[in-house]
Amino acid sequence: MPLSFRSVLGYGLPEAERLKHNEGRYVGLLITALLPVFLLPITSNQRHGGLVLLAVILSLLILQSLYTLARAVIGVKGRVARMLFVAVGLLCLVGVWIPALEGGWPTTTIKLTVLSLLSLFFLDSSVRIVQLLARAPRVSVRVMAGAAAGYVLLGITGGILATTTETFLPGSFHFDSVLDQELLLDRLTYFSFVTIGGLGPGDIVAGNAVGERFVILLSVCSTLYVALLVGLLLGRFIASQEVEYLVEDPIKAGIFADEDQGLEPPGSS
Repeated sequence: MPLSFRSVLGYGLPEAERLKHNEGRYVGLLITALLPVFLLPITSNQRHGGLVLLAVILSLLILQSLYTLARAVIGVKGRVARMLFVAVGLLCLVGVWIPALEGGWPTTTIKLTVLSLLSLFFLDSSVRIVQLLARAPRVSVRVMAGAAAGYVLLGITGGILATTTETFLPGSFHFDSVLDQELLLDRLTYFSFVTIGGLGPGDIVAGNAVGERFVILLSVCSTLYVALLVGLLLGRFIASQEVEYLVEDPIKAGIFADEDQGLEPPGSS
């Protein structure tokens, strides 16, 4: 039976089947989320196409996020939220290519607008992946890849938010040396991962009250993310193991059910 475009995207499937269908996308999301982590230092070199490379890796991450996370919420509200999510993602997709095509940001207003859209998009993405993982019907290697992708995505989101904060309010973060604008996203992404990893302040620290509150919120969000995901996935794994036990050994399952009801097991007379 030929596959339609909607069936490939998971439309028209029951909820449990759709969630299982979506598991295959988590690996791609993890790979594309790791690209900025390793390639951001290269993007600061404009003479070697750094801005083009930055646009490429951000575009890949945006597209994969749209492909994986667009249907995180179901129902009428879910459709409205999905339309807004896709619209913001497409605007971000256009915006990240502006400095690559222009050789830099034409105006500060455009830069602030694109950074704000990126912050909104990746914040929504971080929430959506938690919503999807919370409803995962089983725990598999692909689901664990989704949890890892969510953690990496949280670090990238923190870096983009910190860059937006520093651009709006210069001096929110204190650096050990003067940075070019092209290095700002790379350095603050490093700062974000150091913060969510609980390593404490390093060569980048909060420079004012806004920066301090940002660090507090990012630390709380990362702690809650780990605690919630570990609890959800562990509970789902234990539940799936119990179901497998009952399916594999229905005789024992019947015996235990009779004992719970105060009945004698079959053949015990």
